[in-house]
Amino acid sequence: MSSQPITELSARANGPLAGVRVLDLSRLAPGPYCAMLLGDLGAEVLRVDAPRPPARTYRMLARNKRSIVLDLKSEAGRRVLYRLVDHSDVLLEGNRPGVMTRLGADWETLSARNDRLIYCSLTGFGQDGPLARAAGHDINYIALSGVLSQMGTADSGPIPPLNLVADYGGGGMLAAFGIAAALFERERTGRGQFIDAAMVDGSASLMAAHFSTMGQLSRPGHGLLGGGAPFYRCYRTADDRWMAVGAIEPQFFAGLCEGTGLDFEGRQMDRASWPEQHRAFEDAFAAHKRDHWTRVFEEIDACVSPVLDLDEAPEHPHNVDRQAFLIGPDDELHVAPAPRFSRTPGAVRSGAPVPGADRDEVLSEIGVSDDERLELEREGAFGPTASGRR
Repeated sequence: MSSQPITELSARANGPLAGVRVLDLSRLAPGPYCAMLLGDLGAEVLRVDAPRPPARTYRMLARNKRSIVLDLKSEAGRRVLYRLVDHSDVLLEGNRPGVMTRLGADWETLSARNDRLIYCSLTGFGQDGPLARAAGHDINYIALSGVLSQMGTADSGPIPPLNLVADYGGGGMLAAFGIAAALFERERTGRGQFIDAAMVDGSASLMAAHFSTMGQLSRPGHGLLGGGAPFYRCYRTADDRWMAVGAIEPQFFAGLCEGTGLDFEGRQMDRASWPEQHRAFEDAFAAHKRDHWTRVFEEIDACVSPVLDLDEAPEHPHNVDRQAFLIGPDDELHVAPAPRFSRTPGAVRSGAPVPGADRDEVLSEIGVSDDERLELEREGAFGPTASGRR
């Protein structure tokens, strides 16, 4: 990636959630993403790691967090968790139902200690129902919520849209929204509550508009937004790259015709001619490289854009101007916090923590003395090989 004016945005926590304390006991992608969103907006996120934490591929999801290692299977480890809960606003976990009860860290137990606690369980199938305790991944949740049936082409069969829909959109993002809503409600009542955030529910919620039309717009290869329309799909260019066309409205379709030199105006919604239009637009885009078409449609308002790869998106002039990507204090590339606030902007304040690196600092903040910490260490609160010092 060439050097672009990507700005580092590291600052003290002053976002809209500044002062909110979050315990992140989640492990896989949805929970860490949820906690990242909260941390980006100023929340103080403490990641509670297991003595043998899983390998974390997505380091960006761990930004703006501190870490403590606790063995919650030990009585001493649970004592520390309880002390942390006494000083926290939110607890986030992503285990199947029953796991937190066995660890003595369920909603009933912890809310009895802190009735202002907001406890979010982010799971695949939710807290009840015949699949509540079943294993699953993003692909399974979007299969059962109807989303996956609408992904792909007429010939391909269902194609998973990465793990964006259930894990991140219907999971982590909606969980963060639920937590923010519960914090707002607590301002009126002074009471916390339990949030059952199920990815299968969230995925269905994201499909609300398409359920209302029962696939008329989304059916793969046939629906208006599913690749059936020649003016809403991607076209391969001469250099084996792609252009994205979203020329739905008549004025944008006219711009598409102008840019490609094709004359289909007045026939946009003539479905009988769509196969002909598909072929004509395919041939037109295939005749020139992507950069040619990018330049053409920079001058025409037609909702046509180049499909950028991951190493290209940070360099696009619009993304550079808006500082949509930045270099964090860890010298790594980050996506910028979103959405943007005029008075209390989010920030990338720190990179991924080393598991357990913040133990002593965190324990001091909740009133644990050095002698008590040493005793907890002897009792196995932090696992068998804890050092806990930076």
